[in-house]
Amino acid sequence: MTAGIAQRNQELPDLFAPHLRRERVVDWQTPGPAAKAAAMMTGMEAMQAIHDGILPPPPMAKLIGFRMATVEPGRIVMELDAEESLENTIGLLHGATAAALLDTAMGCAISTMLPVGQASVTLDLKLTYLRPLSVKSGTIQAEGKLIKLGRQTSYTEGFVRDGAGNLAVHATATFSMIGGVQKSK
Repeated sequence: MTAGIAQRNQELPDLFAPHLRRERVVDWQTPGPAAKAAAMMTGMEAMQAIHDGILPPPPMAKLIGFRMATVEPGRIVMELDAEESLENTIGLLHGATAAALLDTAMGCAISTMLPVGQASVTLDLKLTYLRPLSVKSGTIQAEGKLIKLGRQTSYTEGFVRDGAGNLAVHATATFSMIGGVQKSK
């Protein structure tokens, strides 16, 4: 078996050749000062400030390359122009890309309804992948919608669509509420 693998590897081109190398430089603002500024705002104010460029986006958004496209009460849409650095070995976007987009969009959707001093953290995240995404998928949109805002836990739903509007991933998530006191809605 090992001899067969060695034989096939000899027939492959040099997969580490310099012309196949890519580089991506990522810069971001340290999150501490932005978090401190956001803590003095309502969730909606903080989300709008990120959207409008008043607060810097979180480092994860810069790392993956997504941006906040829509901010509404109980609803957030993130956008991503996919690129090679997000692909897996079969030439599709890694599933973690959709997971990060949805976790962020759904958590931010909750934030839009929160008062100063309150936040949420993910308790669980369930994704169902319905179709593959790739760099050819066009601008990918991840929408997070608040389903139920609670004192201790909140519930969300999310959708990832490709550039043609086709549903690629559906998600649900539960978030734990931290900080301040929130009235159940």
